[in-house]
Amino acid sequence: MVNDIELLNIEKTKENSDSVLHSINPQSYARRRGKKWWKFFAYAAGIIVVILFAFTSRVLMSEDNTITSALSFLSQIKHLAQTSDNLLKGERDGRINILLLGMGGKNHDGGYLTDTIMLASIAPKTGQTSLLSIPRDLIIPLEGYNMRKINNVNAFAEVDDPGSGGLAVSQALSRILDIPIDYYVRLDFDGFIKIIDDLGGIEVEVENTLDDPFYPIMGEEDNPNYDSRFEYLHVEKGLKKMDGKLALKFVRSRHAAGIEGSDFARSRRQQKVLEAVKDKILNLKILFKPKMINDILDALREHVATNFKVWEMVKLWGIIKDTKPENIITKVLDNSQGGLLVEGTGADGAYILQPRTGDYSEIQYLAKNIFSDAPLEQKNEVTAEKPKLEIQNGTWVNGLGQRLATDLEKFGFAITSVNNAASQNYAESTIFDLSYGAKMNSLEILKNKTGARVNLGLPEWLMAELRDRNQGKKNLVQPDFILILGQDADKTQSGVENKEK
Repeated sequence: MVNDIELLNIEKTKENSDSVLHSINPQSYARRRGKKWWKFFAYAAGIIVVILFAFTSRVLMSEDNTITSALSFLSQIKHLAQTSDNLLKGERDGRINILLLGMGGKNHDGGYLTDTIMLASIAPKTGQTSLLSIPRDLIIPLEGYNMRKINNVNAFAEVDDPGSGGLAVSQALSRILDIPIDYYVRLDFDGFIKIIDDLGGIEVEVENTLDDPFYPIMGEEDNPNYDSRFEYLHVEKGLKKMDGKLALKFVRSRHAAGIEGSDFARSRRQQKVLEAVKDKILNLKILFKPKMINDILDALREHVATNFKVWEMVKLWGIIKDTKPENIITKVLDNSQGGLLVEGTGADGAYILQPRTGDYSEIQYLAKNIFSDAPLEQKNEVTAEKPKLEIQNGTWVNGLGQRLATDLEKFGFAITSVNNAASQNYAESTIFDLSYGAKMNSLEILKNKTGARVNLGLPEWLMAELRDRNQGKKNLVQPDFILILGQDADKTQSGVENKEK
């Protein structure tokens, strides 16, 4: 960027050093000077566009679009200019938390039920971003309602106090995760479609073919013809160009065949679309497309709610715009073998998800430690061997096995399951190596991180326990290692933490 001092120096050089300037080709000098002015213009234009973006979505969405709002906006610009070193909430502590919410909106049945709940966290010092997807069927304690699904919170709040839903969900999730969530952005379906269409569509790498014969058609909920309520949705594996409607279907589908038929697969698809939108905005050079900017701002006015201030949005964009794909961490709360949730049935007979341990301590541990990572060299060694690990908690310490699983996943271990051992009185942690030395790098790292002793193969008593426990179960995965945690793993809250201190 060229500042005023640099420009002044150029003018002085021109006035006082004619002999030097005459030795330079005049056309070459004009081009260089023009480039400097162009950089300055582009930077200034970028600031103006981002401020306009924030202003339109924050001030013009307000019903009270008066001179007072305009004056408030102008004072925020002055505040931005005078206090560029101001910190976002959480920035001083090294983590900015933003809740991202998607809902149907006023034109859809159950329009205020949150269909998408995702916690985005930014670590300004490292340039990392994490996306933690929260399933809408997770039950949480809610004052005045006992235990309710988390996707109800926004709707309850909007009934009591219109416009308060985003704040209510962020406060409720903050209590559950035991971390501050200071910002929220809420977008409805129509806004989602319009923004992606205005961007000219997005490109998404579809990991698995999506085949859903029961995708619900909007507006057909009351159609007496049952078959007319659904359409057949098919998206082939591979790189796919999507318009807004297809992207919405892709992130909302819940009844696909195979691996894509779960809410957790849907959460992963939502994360991929979010990254694709960010990439498209950066690649479009949107600064030079005023009509596109205007169309997107129109969508934001009507379909987005947020508590970001102007200067906060400008600063946040400066932090995240250069985030590289390898610095984005994605996690989904699910009910898989090593997952933190289990299925259940609510008092009204509805399907619910609840913490596998009965409390939210494991989920809190994951959320708080989502940015902690393993040394790259060790991670590469483990990843190359692709080891599968089963963890059994042989202590009475609730959640010890899952906390250790969260830490070891960062080294590249694939956790096949986390269970309680048959007995909770193990004194020493033990690794049973079912690979018989075939994955020595992984074994050595696992041993160093847990302090456990190593046995090759399985003793008869453990084989008998595993047969009894797995009898009748399908699709079992043979682990390379079985780790049974003993009392020596509980000197701190995590076996990994203990051994690294």
